[in-house]
Amino acid sequence: MSSDRLAAILAAAYECFTRHGVRRTTMDDIAATAGMSRPAVYQYVRNKDDAYRRLAERLFADSLAQARRAATAPDADLRQRLHDVLAAKLELTLRLHRESRHAAELLDTSTRLTGDLAEAYTRELTDVVAGALADAAGPRARAVADVLVALTRGLEADLTDPDLPRRRLREGVALLVAGLTHPGAPA
Repeated sequence: MSSDRLAAILAAAYECFTRHGVRRTTMDDIAATAGMSRPAVYQYVRNKDDAYRRLAERLFADSLAQARRAATAPDADLRQRLHDVLAAKLELTLRLHRESRHAAELLDTSTRLTGDLAEAYTRELTDVVAGALADAAGPRARAVADVLVALTRGLEADLTDPDLPRRRLREGVALLVAGLTHPGAPA
């Protein structure tokens, strides 16, 4: 199977899902947008839900790759690396809200169709954050990472002003890093 054709199908699925929502999108829509016949699309995805799931896998994988690159950025300090790792997650949600008036449906659908993928993504992202914190937080790295990921998830609750969660993420990471590096920080 051609990975280029699958990529075209998933790009078409994203375009259709963001334009029409999941419920109103049909396999005919995806096939037409991909410039393929419906039978050709079925060679790559079983149905609309499978297309959605594969699309989510790809979006999560791209976000994690971006987070991993940020975590190991050689010229960035801890605050910048942590911010950029968490921004990879926040920007994924902001992108969906920016590109679709159906974002609420897409996120609700993702809970039903890709809840296990979202949980795995969150675990892996938390691992990346904990790894970035290992030197500064020591044995508390995982607990601090849990807090930072929870902060980021909380910031995704209100996206009416996309700059607000971005500012709050930057401020939250700066406060946490300052607490880690301050000699009187609680254990």
